[in-house]
Amino acid sequence: MNVAAILPSRNEPATIAAVTRAVDAALDDARAVIVHADSSDTSDTIERFAATSTRAAKLPLVALARGKGAQILAASGRPEISDAEAVLIADTDTLTPDPAIYRALLDRVRSGYGLVIADYPRHWDEANLTNHLARPLIAAATGHDVPQPLAGDLALSRDVLTVVRQAADALSEPLSACVDGYGIDTFVLLTAAAHGPVTSVRFDQSKRHAGSFPHLSAIYHEAVPVLLHMTAAWNPAPAPRGDGPAPYRAADRELPPGRLKSMLATLDDLSPFSPSGYDEYPWPLPAADAWRAVASGTPATDAARQLWPHYTHRVRNWLTSNQYATTRQRAQELAVAHTRLHAALTSAGAP
Repeated sequence: MNVAAILPSRNEPATIAAVTRAVDAALDDARAVIVHADSSDTSDTIERFAATSTRAAKLPLVALARGKGAQILAASGRPEISDAEAVLIADTDTLTPDPAIYRALLDRVRSGYGLVIADYPRHWDEANLTNHLARPLIAAATGHDVPQPLAGDLALSRDVLTVVRQAADALSEPLSACVDGYGIDTFVLLTAAAHGPVTSVRFDQSKRHAGSFPHLSAIYHEAVPVLLHMTAAWNPAPAPRGDGPAPYRAADRELPPGRLKSMLATLDDLSPFSPSGYDEYPWPLPAADAWRAVASGTPATDAARQLWPHYTHRVRNWLTSNQYATTRQRAQELAVAHTRLHAALTSAGAP
């Protein structure tokens, strides 16, 4: 099976070489190609990729439009990977890239899956968009419970990649702009889920990479409109009776007081006013309302904007109330919210 890889990057000179070597080891094929899709501010990342020896052929794409999605879509259209039957996409800010992880993703595509996403354990203070909104909403609306839908490391079949490109070309603004940014992960997953089988590969070691919290606002406002728009097209089925709560992994670590203070200050700057009546109408009910609004015709960008203060309030409460909780307590709280969102979406039927 011919294989290829896409490495989107922006200002990653410290990690691009190690990621490239790990990806090349996973591909293990002189016929393969690694496409470097770069939008860096300087040439450092490009030069380090070029200087990295690989068995696979290398294709640098430079001076691309900024945006993770725009970079991935630009690379996916290159004729050099048109005959690849499996394509790996890997984050280039990973500090400890592991060829075994990339190889496992490709192997599952080889076995017949259209999309395979890495399932890493995340520390309890990370993955806030995933744990509080993306995972439970995707699971409730589509029936696909993907533990790390925004993992960044994934592999997809040629057929799914073609469908993703076609779907992206058909998008209208402003969703197209969202998919050109951080909305690409959600877009790829939900497009693939409507086309064929998707799955995850579970790993036991946490992924070490650049923190996403400083980019919380940009990630939210690009990913959540796509999330709401695409899940609203599905008709959620009630959760099967007898199923236990969804298993969540919220890996433990002590959060230094200064770090917590900084995170809370960031939230205050992003959304200084908490929604009134939050205690009377707690999370995840506002998320269910946002989904219903989009399903009833509200533009997804508007619904996401209205949900934003509720979401930041949820993250603020999560960080403050769980700093002394046990690993089991944190996982249980996430699982309960997961179940409540599914019930909220299906209790009154589809809009």
